[in-house]
Amino acid sequence: MIGFSIKPIARRVSPDYVQKFKPLPVANVSDCMSRMTGGGPRLRPYHAGGVLGGPAFTVKTRPGDNLMVHKALDIASPGDVVVVDAGGDLTNSIIGEIMVSHAINRGLAGIVINGSIRDSDTLRTLSFPVYAAGVTHRGPYKSGPGEIGRTIAIDGMVIEPGDLIIGDGDGLLCIPFDEVEEVYQAAAAKKKAEDKTLADLKAGRSMDRAWVDEALKQLGCKF
Repeated sequence: MIGFSIKPIARRVSPDYVQKFKPLPVANVSDCMSRMTGGGPRLRPYHAGGVLGGPAFTVKTRPGDNLMVHKALDIASPGDVVVVDAGGDLTNSIIGEIMVSHAINRGLAGIVINGSIRDSDTLRTLSFPVYAAGVTHRGPYKSGPGEIGRTIAIDGMVIEPGDLIIGDGDGLLCIPFDEVEEVYQAAAAKKKAEDKTLADLKAGRSMDRAWVDEALKQLGCKF
């Protein structure tokens, strides 16, 4: 049935890349992807802290229904990030404490819900990464339809199954499977440069700020 199917995940970003990206701020990675991609400002962390990283296990469900999310939690591989496009609707929650506890027991790396969650007070005490667009006490329905293992998109961020999902306090980012190495090299170099700048500032050394006036002159600012 169209819109009601489960497709195996054919490829996943390697665990080595997951670990290599974890020390890198999402903002650095985003800069190196031309600031063109993002999961939207509504997707915020609802856990106690810590970074998210892992291959995307994609789910698309109709707003307010979590039947296929339950199935995804049952069949996703340890280390996967279950990413759910529930249409961004906030009327009914898609997951809560029990489903998150199930995900933890299965060794998953995190859950992303483009929709609502509940039991947020409890989830905020856990280190297990949970990102969502909002919170409501109203529970979900369980009648489908939905899809697992298909391409989804959240606020213009296209997510293919097996792509790398990363997240920190600034939000979420998807790195396409075929671009992981290129993005990693660029983001690692940027972090190294920024670390040096911060070390210089902490040591009392001033930054070269000549570029500010030069940019203003080129843009025609009178001063």
